[in-house]
Amino acid sequence: MYQEDEMSVEQQIEELRAELSWCDDAAERRQIEAELRAAEKRLKRCNRALRQAEQAGWQ
Repeated sequence: MYQEDEMSVEQQIEELRAELSWCDDAAERRQIEAELRAAEKRLKRCNRALRQAEQAGWQ
């Protein structure tokens, strides 16, 4: 479960970064940057949960 969530969030981050690379509208860039920060936080939580699960002996 955690690994699937992690891969989904990683894909979202990759897509947001790609979108940010060509976006030239300042308001839209701010929105994308906010979404990117939120996705990066979700990825950190997924990684933390995965490590805890692995330490507990299950995946």
